[in-house]
Amino acid sequence: MAPVFQEKTLMTMGVDMRLLVTGGCGFIGSNFIRYILREHPEDVVLNLDKLTYAGNPANLRDVEGDPRYSFFRGDICSREDIRRAMEWGPEAVINFAAETHVDRSIMDPEAFLVTDVIGVFRLLEACREARIRLVHISTDEVYGSIEEGSFTEESPLRPNSPYAASKAGGDLLVRSFVRTYGVDAVIVRSSNNYGPYQYPEKVIPLFITNLLEGRKVPLYGDGSNVRDWLYVEDNCRAIDLILREGKPGEVYNVGADQKRSNLELTRLILGLMGMGEDRIAWVPDRPGHDFRYSVDWSKVRELGWEPRVNLEEGLRRTLEWYRENRHWWEPIKSGEFRKYYLERYGDV
Repeated sequence: MAPVFQEKTLMTMGVDMRLLVTGGCGFIGSNFIRYILREHPEDVVLNLDKLTYAGNPANLRDVEGDPRYSFFRGDICSREDIRRAMEWGPEAVINFAAETHVDRSIMDPEAFLVTDVIGVFRLLEACREARIRLVHISTDEVYGSIEEGSFTEESPLRPNSPYAASKAGGDLLVRSFVRTYGVDAVIVRSSNNYGPYQYPEKVIPLFITNLLEGRKVPLYGDGSNVRDWLYVEDNCRAIDLILREGKPGEVYNVGADQKRSNLELTRLILGLMGMGEDRIAWVPDRPGHDFRYSVDWSKVRELGWEPRVNLEEGLRRTLEWYRENRHWWEPIKSGEFRKYYLERYGDV
């Protein structure tokens, strides 16, 4: 087996917190690790990631040499992998590991059930035994769609896609372990994230990279579906705060009040790139497409958190990152992703 700590020993002297981050090579996980290493010089991080298609070691290449960071290739569904990672003695687990893309869940729901439910169960068992905190990263999609107003943490879970249902299943397992076994766990349900290092199957990086390639952008239905857009670093700040100050057993919604229809979002991206609506390719809507997401995040505001980056500024930052890092996304889009893209949208 590969060594847990990538042939190096994490520093232990003067350490504030030892954090086990699962799924840390993914989009939000990698941004979170980078945030922790920057903002908490006394923390150390062990990153456990299976390295599926969206888990990219290149996401953390800039911190590989940091003595406070190490990587272990492992699967949260494997008792043995979790046991070996827990031998290091973390004081908290932050679980980003998940299958997350709605379209893929429609095509292959079983993979979502395995990771998003069984994987969460394995982590809960480990945290129960070690008596440490679990911060479980979920999604606003577990609530389903809301025509007006916003979901609170007490709203019923009414997921409408296999992805959302799998995440809801994981959330309910967390709740049951808190109530039955007294596990110290909190759930974070955030709205749609965007920013650097996001895999280009998601709408914002897909549209930006398509336009950089001179291609059109595939827009579902009539573009009227509404999402609340949260810049990834704002979410990382919220998760960090909830990790340290969130109350055991609580759920925290994290939103940004940056709601836009998909058409409005597309127009913003086109405008930033100096392009017109002739670059839109209208494609049939996907099955079970939720119309509108919105969460009330007053609970995390009470902890002292506010989003700092509005959508226009966040899109500018994101566009600039993808423009300057073609070496990161071009190999992705020229490989297996290309086949997936053609299956979903055709040659647009």
